[in-house]
Amino acid sequence: MKTIIVLFGTLMFLQGCTYAISPAVRDHADKTIPFEKLLADPESCTGKLFILGGTIAQTSTTQQGTLIEVVQKRLDYWGKPEHSQRTGGRFLALHPGHLNPMAYAPGRDITIAGEVQGTSSRLLGDNHYDYPVLLLKEHKLWERERPSWDRPQWIDPLYDPDGPGRRN
Repeated sequence: MKTIIVLFGTLMFLQGCTYAISPAVRDHADKTIPFEKLLADPESCTGKLFILGGTIAQTSTTQQGTLIEVVQKRLDYWGKPEHSQRTGGRFLALHPGHLNPMAYAPGRDITIAGEVQGTSSRLLGDNHYDYPVLLLKEHKLWERERPSWDRPQWIDPLYDPDGPGRRN
């Protein structure tokens, strides 16, 4: 019985320490081409599988499915987008089905594995930009992180703000 509990606990621990994209898809991804090259010449990468991630800028529903505009960020060891101001640009991820735009809202982090389909020209501010379009094969929407305090907040459980020693 003890062995089963230890084995189950180990399996649960290892499940929490896995990469964002499954090994089967990850093994087929092209890791030799940097995002900058994909952004500069998406046509040369058509048909190749990439693993990219970043922060969702916009989600829209189209006749082809759900289109997610992502501000690209570097991925950490586990495939989660890093929290930094550095970005390589933007890309579009097309999911052939319907995704809830409330769940895939701006500001959420996402990691995708997708096949390059070509480019799409869209308006960003006053200028038109060509975005690489990737057809989603697999993705992971990350949980929102809770905001942390800027400085430690010490809460005294015995402090009574309305107590007798309080002056107004």
